[in-house]
Amino acid sequence: MPPQQNTIDRLDKASAYGNKNKRRRFNDSSDDRDRSPEPDPLDRLRNATTLYVGNLSFYTTEEQIHELFSKCGEVKRLVMGLDRFKKTPCGFCFVEYYVHQDALECLKYVGGTKLDERIIRTDLDEGFSEGRQYGRGRSGGQVRDEYRSEYDAGRGGYGAAYAEEFGEDP
Repeated sequence: MPPQQNTIDRLDKASAYGNKNKRRRFNDSSDDRDRSPEPDPLDRLRNATTLYVGNLSFYTTEEQIHELFSKCGEVKRLVMGLDRFKKTPCGFCFVEYYVHQDALECLKYVGGTKLDERIIRTDLDEGFSEGRQYGRGRSGGQVRDEYRSEYDAGRGGYGAAYAEEFGEDP
């Protein structure tokens, strides 16, 4: 009998965000034997209690997020993503739980649901560190909002680059 294959991805796997920003180092020195191997990205998520939450409306409040995410367990900390320059919400946050199992249940039950008429996305995260609460786009917000050409009231109107090019208010 052939082994069964799952039709869905594992919930506790590493997100693309965690691996994308890591630089690879190529070193031809003979000291490679002395160095310890790089840790597997999955190892950092095995007991992760932090979730990255994306595709939030710019108008979603901390209270709304806390109310929704506390249904899966006790929330330890909630950090709203902010525009780097304006210090206003820019559509993402980090939710930290006390227990890894609560974070997994949140991935299962809350990820993909609607909050403020937007389908939210949740991913396990290796943990919040200072500075990650700011958007990485040129305009201070998220990169994905830079070049959006369609109008999205929940995410501040047109994308920054589109608004600049066509003289629209972002």
